[in-house]
Amino acid sequence: MSRTIGLIGGMSWESTATYYRAINELVRDRQGGLASADILMQSVNFEEIVALQKAGDWDGAADRLGTIGANLASIGAGCILICTNTMHLVADQVAALAGVPLIHIVDATGAALKKAGAKRPLLLATRYTMEEGFYLRRLKECAGIEALVPEIRDRDLVHTIIFDELCKGIVNDRSRDEYLRIIQRGAERGADSVILGCTEIGLLINQSHSPLPTFDSTLIHATAAVDFAEAAERAVRNAA
Repeated sequence: MSRTIGLIGGMSWESTATYYRAINELVRDRQGGLASADILMQSVNFEEIVALQKAGDWDGAADRLGTIGANLASIGAGCILICTNTMHLVADQVAALAGVPLIHIVDATGAALKKAGAKRPLLLATRYTMEEGFYLRRLKECAGIEALVPEIRDRDLVHTIIFDELCKGIVNDRSRDEYLRIIQRGAERGADSVILGCTEIGLLINQSHSPLPTFDSTLIHATAAVDFAEAAERAVRNAA
């Protein structure tokens, strides 16, 4: 089993940069010295993926990402991460094409929520992630957790801020205030925590801002990748 982490990135590159930094910081913190992660990455043109999303061509998106996953596996990746929440809508197809373990962002996030005792998180994400149902179903199946989503007007606002600002590297204080208002509204509806369920949202808010416990899916996913790589490395050493 290879310890090499395969990243399917570029969706957007703003959050992919966070993945790269977070994974390497974790490895350095755990191993010390000049240690860094063994990573292979292919970064897509996000404009092309967004066009597939808008057209509802999820099969086309799955083929594109699955081909990338297979390419990464063929040159040594021992696992695959799709560096975005939304495209986990096609995670099963991508995993099948890649032929190596796919570390699923919902499974990792669900495990973190369950470990912390969170039972009713508010999910902030793209419209696709909040409304297509794949995320909420998987969260319930893997962790027994039922998440809330914002009301429709707030879902539209969350989505717009992600695509029009965060994916372009724009961090706006007014937008942060809107997200915090939506989180507060979620708390009033019974939410006990909040999932930053789009990989760019951590650029805008973190635990220091939120009135509820915050679970950043990007950092959780990155940690799961490092855990996998370290387990693979131990398996190789033990087999030697």
